[in-house]
This record gives sequence, structure tokens and C-alpha cells, in this order.
Amino acid sequence: MAGCRLALLLALDVSASVDRDEDVLQRQGLARALMAPAVEEAFLAFGTEQVALAVYEWSGRYQQDLLLDWTMIAGPEDLALAAAAIATSKRGHDDMPTALGYALGHAAGLFPRAPDCAEWKLDVSGDGRNNEGFGPDLAYREFPLDRVTVNGLAIAESDREIADYYRRALIRGPGAFVIEVTRFEDFEAAMEEKLLRELEGPVIGMLSPRAPG
Repeated sequence: MAGCRLALLLALDVSASVDRDEDVLQRQGLARALMAPAVEEAFLAFGTEQVALAVYEWSGRYQQDLLLDWTMIAGPEDLALAAAAIATSKRGHDDMPTALGYALGHAAGLFPRAPDCAEWKLDVSGDGRNNEGFGPDLAYREFPLDRVTVNGLAIAESDREIADYYRRALIRGPGAFVIEVTRFEDFEAAMEEKLLRELEGPVIGMLSPRAPG
């Protein structure tokens, strides 16, 4: 019987600082990163111990839209369908502020709906600091996120200090990390690297080694 080793939730920034072309680079970049051979191998590396994947976009206080509901990645066809859903998704908002605390709160509501998985990880990408509503500090105090490891992909195109902000205010949990890029054109490569670390890093490290044959 299949189990779930990881619930991986990806959050894409669609606030006003992300223009139309940059949004396309995010969606298409994520879709291509999911289809990269190394990423596919990492998703499927443990056979019946599968990964559940979901994706949402976020911007203002109440502007969070699900792009991909929780999907068990049991084989290449599941990953291909997930990538296609993201690649063909349409942006819900383009003129809203950056409500990072609300984005975290939205994630807190999605994880309990996931399959029963050994680990929960949230992967937040964005190019700006919280500028509407409560920030990440309050979100972590008020929402049930204690078991969630939060990583960041910081896009420093308009804010050169965004990676430091993500390190101070956003990431949390064992092995949490930030990957930084200076432009949206590098989003795909950074997302591929990020997915590999999330799929191959702490999760594999927690598994018991096989006994010698």
C-alpha cells in the first residue's frame, strides 16, 4: 500500500510587482522544472513512498488561488499532468499588494487537506516584502504551522535585500533555506535546484539506511 513521505506545497507570488512577462516566466519555469529528469527521479525515488503536490498563487490579503489541488505523484504521468495544469493556469490578480502573512495563513488551511504525509513543506517564491496586513511573525504565532518547514525562493530583481528578508522573516523549520536569483529569467533553474533539495535532502536523510544485502 502506498504511503506519503512528503506533502509539498508551492506558493507563487502574483502581486503587483510581478508583471505579465515575469508571471509567465514563473508558471512556465515551474512547469518545466517539474518535468526535469532529475526532478522526476527525485519525486519517484522511493517507489511506494510518494509525494503529494499542490500549488497556489498569492498576492493581497484575500487573493490566494489554488492552481493545483493535492495530487499524489505516483508516476511520470502524474507529474506531467501537474506540470500541464500549472503551465496552462491563468493569473487571478495582477494589481494587489504583497500580503506574505496571509499567504502563510492560506497554507495553514491547505495542509490539513493533504494526504497523510510524514512531512509538510512549504515553498514560497516572491520578489517583495510584506506590505499589507500582518506579517510572517504574527502568522507563525496564530496559525498551526509548527510542523511545516518553510523554504524561500527570493527574486531580487526589484529588492536587492529580499533574500536577507526571507532568511530573517520567512523561513523556518529543520534545514530551511533560501535560494536567491537576481532576475525572473533564472526562475526555472532556481526552482529545479530548490525542488531537488526539498525532495532529496532532509526527507532522504530521515529515512533509515537499508541493511547490507
